[in-house]
Amino acid sequence: MLSEVQSDLIAFFDKNKEILLREWENTIIISNGDPFKEKILDNAIALFNVIFNMHLMSEQELLDIIQKHALEVSEERALANINIGEFVYNVNHGRTVLYSYLSKAGLQWSDLQESINKINFCFDKFLYYAVSHYTEAKNKIIEEKTMFIDSTHQDRLTLLGQMTSSFIHEFRNPLTSIQGFIQLLKADHPDMKYLEIISSELDQLNFRISQFLLLSKKELIGKEKEQFNQNKLIDEVLNFLYPSILDGKVKIKKEIVDEITLHGYADEMRQVFINIIFNAIDVLNHHRIPNPTIEIKSHIENNTHVILSISNNGPMIPAELSKTIFEPFFTTKKLGTGLGLFVCKEIIEKHKGELTCSSTPDITIFTITLPLAVSPL
Repeated sequence: MLSEVQSDLIAFFDKNKEILLREWENTIIISNGDPFKEKILDNAIALFNVIFNMHLMSEQELLDIIQKHALEVSEERALANINIGEFVYNVNHGRTVLYSYLSKAGLQWSDLQESINKINFCFDKFLYYAVSHYTEAKNKIIEEKTMFIDSTHQDRLTLLGQMTSSFIHEFRNPLTSIQGFIQLLKADHPDMKYLEIISSELDQLNFRISQFLLLSKKELIGKEKEQFNQNKLIDEVLNFLYPSILDGKVKIKKEIVDEITLHGYADEMRQVFINIIFNAIDVLNHHRIPNPTIEIKSHIENNTHVILSISNNGPMIPAELSKTIFEPFFTTKKLGTGLGLFVCKEIIEKHKGELTCSSTPDITIFTITLPLAVSPL
């Protein structure tokens, strides 16, 4: 049963409805690019109709209608991609316009207090439902966009893998022939100059080719995992990079545990060590670091894993770049491919390990965690 004050208020609202809506419409903010700007007035009319008839409904009926309307409007706001502050301002401005007309209703303010509380309840609940769902809707849109970007990025990598696999395999055939003839020349003419340099450069070229092949995953066909000595592999890499180490006057410090046996693909792990150590040499040379030093350390953890760190005293990797250095095609070098560290991470993860990087103004450390090979029974 409606009270006399409630009946008078409903009659007042009904009489002044058009004026209220017109004043609210003339003062709201609407962005030019809003695709739903034609519906904003309809949404305002729907909200005002709920408030004008709030005394004719139970609290639960009121909540259900408010929530339904708020969810519909919040979906539009999320799709419109307009600052949510604009929407909140317009709703609260509608409340202000409504209050400004209550003084003209001819009713005592004390008699209106219950109705004012209910008006606030309607506006507050509407904003709560709308803004909460808007946040969820925006997060969903962002998530869908992120999934699409990731999917597109993955498709690009797959296509790149297929293209490079086909191209590089064809490229590798003559390279293998050249390497074979170099070995024959070495055997027939052991004193011939420059053969070692040519052989070394071909090894570097072969290494770069292998980086591209690893993207396609096809090189794994026919390969079998084996047990190999990590320290021996590191020594081989240091010997391979010795000309670069000597040219850059880089000091190498080693503190590694003896007899570390790993299980996997030795040639791929060799590429990881070459890439990380050569990158360190390149950075130290490029920035002309005084007393350039690379430290290689390892220790056993829980008798199950080896922790290998390769550090250099070059410049700090900026914080904004530290999260992207392992992304494909990211590089700071003019002639870099941006695949080196990406391939390293792929290889380490394929070996059930982890590759991380930390950097301070004094030292940059690449840390490799790998499971130890299980001894045969």
